[in-house]
Amino acid sequence: MLEGLTEKLQSTFKRLRGKGKLSEKDVNAALREVKMALLEADVNFKVVKDFISILKERAIGAEVLESLTPAQHVVKIVNEELTRLMGGEQSKINIASKPPTIVMLVGLQGAGKTTSAGKLAKLMHKQGRRPLLVAGDIYRPAAIKQLQVLGEQLDIPVFTMGDKHSPVDIAKGALQQAKSINCDMLIIDTAGRLHIDEVLMEELKAVKDHIHPHEILLVVDAMTGQDAVNVAETFNEQLGIDGVILTKLDGDTRGGAALSVRAVTNRPIKFVGMGEKLDALEPFHPERLSSRILGMGDMLSLIEKAQTSFDAKKAQDMEKKIREQSFTLEDFFDQLQQVKQMGPLDQIMGMIPGMNNMKNVPGGEVDEKQLAKIEAVICSMTPHERQQPEIINGSRRRRIALGSGTRVQDVNSLLKQFAQAKKMMKKISDMQKGGKKMGGKFPFF
Repeated sequence: MLEGLTEKLQSTFKRLRGKGKLSEKDVNAALREVKMALLEADVNFKVVKDFISILKERAIGAEVLESLTPAQHVVKIVNEELTRLMGGEQSKINIASKPPTIVMLVGLQGAGKTTSAGKLAKLMHKQGRRPLLVAGDIYRPAAIKQLQVLGEQLDIPVFTMGDKHSPVDIAKGALQQAKSINCDMLIIDTAGRLHIDEVLMEELKAVKDHIHPHEILLVVDAMTGQDAVNVAETFNEQLGIDGVILTKLDGDTRGGAALSVRAVTNRPIKFVGMGEKLDALEPFHPERLSSRILGMGDMLSLIEKAQTSFDAKKAQDMEKKIREQSFTLEDFFDQLQQVKQMGPLDQIMGMIPGMNNMKNVPGGEVDEKQLAKIEAVICSMTPHERQQPEIINGSRRRRIALGSGTRVQDVNSLLKQFAQAKKMMKKISDMQKGGKKMGGKFPFF
């Protein structure tokens, strides 16, 4: 995600840090590189121009040039201005004082409206809402069926009147249905076109005029870059949108849409799609994305992912096992499964400060295949072997390697790493016990 922009900005700031005190000439040279990085990332030209102008005004002031750590000050300013550019703070859905809250999703074909409707319904349901999905796309083949399938997967009701009624009639019928079955949120999937035309806009305006949605969210594909921004601007001018759902941000290596949409439309990005799974829609936090772009990580999002992915009771049991030094390969396998639920490993690593650069270090790449190999090896063991890996002799190792499609060396490597991990856990446990005996202080503190 935004990989190219992150690498270029980090490279620029690294050169700044090597200079110690900065002159105005140093700052100007760095800002030229920042400007080029943003333009190459497909950020809107006017947005870049205004952004650099503000940066220059702040970065050549006394606050930076007279600082003992001027390079850090420049990074701090860029971080603050990137955050401001993307909206400053999280923008939430406006919830109606009198239910149901009506959310209307609009956008072009292929942007991911129907899938986003399902993802949004799941997210709202997790927050305690009772959503009703509305199949309002009567033109795209299988759009209604797709939404029904999503509804079944999520156990969320879907309202449909087929493809013979007008979108206005469908929206009106859905509103009545929501009230009768006590749903407090209506999420309407509307039709799109390959391009913006008058027929599409008139149809969307008619739905808007008849049901008065509390939120009109435009769904745009982040990977289309500047085109996504142009679409957002046109939809906002003709229809009036309240916010944006930016899909496929996990695959957007440039970042132009994420950095331009707010500035061009003056409408916030409210949610971002970070993958294909139905739980891969996240509230948009400008300050967190800015931090990740600058390689400073995003620990808050990592903690939130861990909280939703990890079973609290399992975590307590695991802590107890580590304390009692009864941690087994079975437990290790469980931990791997929970980590995988948090999402792709490269995304998780990108949230940890400093880890974004690890892929540039030999051996520092995030290797999902290696994890799969470890899982295969553990799965090929008997329950007894997982509980007591010390019984795994030569013949058992050969059998495990054969069963997992790996080499004996791979089995040996896993067992060695696990033994080392257990030793480390024992040291930590011993230090904690020692700390308690001495009033919570270790002898070397």
